[in-house]
Amino acid sequence: MADGQAFEVWDADNHMYETIDAYTRYLPEKYSEALKFVDINGRKKLQILGTVTECIPNPTYEVIPTPGAWADYYRGINPEGKTLRELADPIRCPDEFRRPDLRLALMDRQGVDGAVMFPTTAGMLEERTKSDTELTHAITHAFNRWLLDDWTFNYQNRIFPVPAVSLNDPAKGVEELEWCLANGAKTVLIRPAPVPREDGTSRSPALPEFDDFWRLVESSGISVQMHNSDAGYDRYLNDWEDGDEFQGFQLTKFRGFVYEESRHIFDTLAAFIAHGVFERFPGLRIGVVENGGSWAQRLMEAFDRVYRKKPRDFDEHPGDVFRRHVWINPFHEEDMPHLIEVLGVNRVMFGSDYPHPEGLAEPAQFVTELKDLPAETTARVMGGNLKELIGV
Repeated sequence: MADGQAFEVWDADNHMYETIDAYTRYLPEKYSEALKFVDINGRKKLQILGTVTECIPNPTYEVIPTPGAWADYYRGINPEGKTLRELADPIRCPDEFRRPDLRLALMDRQGVDGAVMFPTTAGMLEERTKSDTELTHAITHAFNRWLLDDWTFNYQNRIFPVPAVSLNDPAKGVEELEWCLANGAKTVLIRPAPVPREDGTSRSPALPEFDDFWRLVESSGISVQMHNSDAGYDRYLNDWEDGDEFQGFQLTKFRGFVYEESRHIFDTLAAFIAHGVFERFPGLRIGVVENGGSWAQRLMEAFDRVYRKKPRDFDEHPGDVFRRHVWINPFHEEDMPHLIEVLGVNRVMFGSDYPHPEGLAEPAQFVTELKDLPAETTARVMGGNLKELIGV
């Protein structure tokens, strides 16, 4: 806790930049051609199943955008109309973004008491390997082994790196969760998206066929994080205009409009309520990270309209179920008091997205967004709610 500060600062959305071997160090040799770095015009690019992806322009992270370089852009402050590339102000990747010991020292200087630490590349891999379920699980486990090596799953009870779990094969998802738990994981990451199958169909992860996974989550007492990722929604957008792959920040005007609607997280959480996973497992706790929060009121309104039309379809109001089980990390540029009013003071979490360019250059500065709120509310949002979610 910083000197003179009345609350602890726990960041729900910190990031590492993975080393170049993060997904290949432990990848079985038979997959060496499935995921590898290739040289394209003198630059290393990530190739997955024979296709070079541009989703992350520099996947080695040797050079990165300056932390917070795009923060004003996402606040709607860009009077010169500069592109994200023009705003990036690149730097060499500091060792603090690669090593937990140095990161902890940086957090001390920043006044951050604890953080959940997410990968940067992982969110785009599952969509690109969904045609090969065995490969998806092999890459996921390879990453988790690297993460345990380089970061651990609990660094001095202050940094909690998040291993990933794929549910493409439900039994393998349970096996991966068991391995994560055996190695000290406090929380795990799943993609907020329908779970793909090799035949091209997909299923809600909240359906009973995934109950063995959720049963273990509940019985172990851990939480599950849903960090923003490539949810595969470009296949719907391609019905409206030409497109190849999820481009992250390089969006056409139409895709920009649609992504502002946050359809993937809206649909995922609607499915979790509709398919009854919280009724079957009342101890589940879900953290929604880097998906913003502006969609939450629309989802609550949809819950209410459907409930009033068909109340006998529900054991209780779906909005009440949602507020009991889901914690949300909004974007720093959003209306915090309004979101707290919609969700409740115990379900909104501060997250900086540090050191990504769209996040905050100084994580603890998020507190300025809460300046008009009661001190108890500020303490909950800046740390107390995250600590409750991950059981610290």
